[in-house]
Amino acid sequence: MSGQNDVLILGAGVIGLACALQLLRAGARVTVIEQTAPGAGASHGNCGTITPSHAPPLTAPGAVLRALRSLLHADAPLRISPMPDLARWRWLFGFAQQVRPAAFWRAAQARAALLQRARDLLPQMLEREGIDAGWSEQGLLLVFRDARALAAEQDYVEMLQRLRIDARVLSGAEVEAREPALRPGVAGAIEHTGDAMLRPERLIAGLAARVQALGGVIESGARIEGFDTGDARIATVRTTHGSFRATQVLLALGAWSPLLARRLGLRIPVQPGKGYSMTWDAQPGAPRTPLVLKERSVCVTAWEDGFRLGSTMEFSGWSEGLNPVRLAALRRAAGEYLRHPPQVPAREQWWGWRPMSRDEVPLIGPSTRWRNLWLATGHGMLGVSMAAATAELIAQLLDGHAPTLDAGLYAPARFGL
Repeated sequence: MSGQNDVLILGAGVIGLACALQLLRAGARVTVIEQTAPGAGASHGNCGTITPSHAPPLTAPGAVLRALRSLLHADAPLRISPMPDLARWRWLFGFAQQVRPAAFWRAAQARAALLQRARDLLPQMLEREGIDAGWSEQGLLLVFRDARALAAEQDYVEMLQRLRIDARVLSGAEVEAREPALRPGVAGAIEHTGDAMLRPERLIAGLAARVQALGGVIESGARIEGFDTGDARIATVRTTHGSFRATQVLLALGAWSPLLARRLGLRIPVQPGKGYSMTWDAQPGAPRTPLVLKERSVCVTAWEDGFRLGSTMEFSGWSEGLNPVRLAALRRAAGEYLRHPPQVPAREQWWGWRPMSRDEVPLIGPSTRWRNLWLATGHGMLGVSMAAATAELIAQLLDGHAPTLDAGLYAPARFGL
């Protein structure tokens, strides 16, 4: 890519920074606009697991029924606010349509391809750039205390095997021997040996440092105020730090993407899926392996210097702030599964919006409405897991190279964007 093909990236989360790094490596001059600080959104407080195992989307059989039941329980892992919001209910209606087997399988295949490519690329990128993000290839255990719930996951295991993603069932004795931090009474687990783990905040810091070291500019604290357009192109992006021009503009604002895109006449089918996490300093008896406490849908990660509980999915629009009911559910799950659940106050309590696309496949590629606009958003809970492959795809498309992945699977054109 020649130095004349400048790119302005809107958003300095893990997707925006990974794209910036890849584009800089390809020879582009890059400026990143960020309204707060790099990685301040969903990239910060996630559990840091790298999960090809999460290729199957949420729209599995029974998902709609579970969502409806969640309306009655404020602490359910999947929570939908009953408050009136036309955009949210329109999105949920489209989301429910993805439960159809053909749509579900298409999404699973698209997600699997992106996740597996990113899993291959990420450790290479960390080594090449000298980023110490605490990379660990310990795999992931989906732990069950209910034997019936484990037995019901046989279709899930077979689906992953069809997608060529490692998955095997372990007995309760095997799991307890593998992870002594778990309370006795484990029914079994599904082990994903291809999954990995890192510290997301260290990844973000490393990406930001490398972007700047390679000549990229990160404008932190620059709120986007509007666009100047003409001839189906974005001529100028106006911010609180002044106006910016570039040959190409990449929208990578995560859950904020649909809010900003409205100013360009685009209706991006993304809703914020609010998640929570709680982080403690390192403690004796913490798990050594990344876990999902399956019946409670809570992720557990333990690093040398810390311990985190995270997850839950709350569709409540762009509502801000911590919900104590959701945080209590995380701690309650730890008490059910772990011998030594945290007893002291958390060092950090976090909430963030994940950008959930209607079909659970990210939107990556050019806009059909604006000739110099590109999208990289809608990665849901998998932004860190998908970032390296998203960056590769964006760089290949911008440079006119044949993409490694099937770009049509992720094209914004499928939504008329």
